[in-house]
Amino acid sequence: MNSVCIYFIINILYLWITLSNSMTRQQLKNSGKIMKKSCMPKNDVTEEQVGEIENGKFIEDRNVMCYISCVYSMSQVVKNNKLNYEAVIKQVDVMFPAEMRDAVKAAAANCKDVGKKYKDICEASYWTAKCMYDFDPKNFVFP
Repeated sequence: MNSVCIYFIINILYLWITLSNSMTRQQLKNSGKIMKKSCMPKNDVTEEQVGEIENGKFIEDRNVMCYISCVYSMSQVVKNNKLNYEAVIKQVDVMFPAEMRDAVKAAAANCKDVGKKYKDICEASYWTAKCMYDFDPKNFVFP
């Protein structure tokens, strides 16, 4: 699947979500599969390396870090090669189920400065995702 097609699918999902207000947790996880299928080969990672990120298994490997960055980029929370807190909050408001929003926003607020410690977007994404998981594993969702 080429990147134009994937971008189109993500935008269609975004519009659908916007019109329907939010997704269930399962719909959120299912939509992440598109990003996962696109980002895995781009970053030469296996299911074994990235399949348990949502459960707290963060392998400290450059390709895994860049996979996480790819997912964040496709989620439109990376602006000018940096994680953008306001974009994260906007995506949470649009995509996440109402019962998860406050918890995910709290994790994002807690971790918003983690990425600033790193010049590299892959490292910034990895450590931010890990921070968000550590802050609230129950409400952490990642493809």
